[in-house]
Amino acid sequence: MPVVLSLNVAPKTVPVDYARAGVTGIGKRPVDGPLLVSPVGPKGEAGSGVAGDAIGDWTVHGGEYQAVYGYAREDLDWWQSELGTGFEAGQFGENLTTQGIDQTTALVGERWRIGTALLEVTGPRIPCRTFAEFLGQRGWVKRFTQQVRPGAYFRVLEEGLIGPGDEITVVHRPDHDVTVALFFRAVTTEAALLPRLLDAGDSVPPEVVELVHKRSVVELDT
Repeated sequence: MPVVLSLNVAPKTVPVDYARAGVTGIGKRPVDGPLLVSPVGPKGEAGSGVAGDAIGDWTVHGGEYQAVYGYAREDLDWWQSELGTGFEAGQFGENLTTQGIDQTTALVGERWRIGTALLEVTGPRIPCRTFAEFLGQRGWVKRFTQQVRPGAYFRVLEEGLIGPGDEITVVHRPDHDVTVALFFRAVTTEAALLPRLLDAGDSVPPEVVELVHKRSVVELDT
């Protein structure tokens, strides 16, 4: 049975000179929980959906479609083997460190019941300079992108409590083939895939839908 191994938060942001906002909340740490997970407002107007979790730059992180971030323990272990270094739960900035479920092949719009909360997969995490600097890995953005192990963002459909040890039950899988992996490739290395993201409907963040439409206009004009 898939489970939440660890629930992780950053109680406050930390000043750093490499983040655009001057602070970061990427260094999350495990907590006993459970914690309340709630729907939040649009990106730029709201931060994390996890109670007690701080986000440094609301313009690029947090908000409705990035209310919760998950990463699989199996992928952390893969990176440990690849890089020869240890990674603790929360070190990739994830709120949920999971075990027994593949987030990369999850469908955008897939719904997970965890504890008393209901979450919906909304897409992948895109690596940034802050992520690279925090881990101290040269060439990290390129390497992370090449491996397509991005973890998944979620929006909160039903408020509830989530804690370590909670089982993860997939209660809905939409009728399309837009996976987290396909989404990630579309917005990073394979722009030709972007139109396919619209198949996932309103589970796709508005800024990504806008990106798809802008690209279509450019193509029509050329």
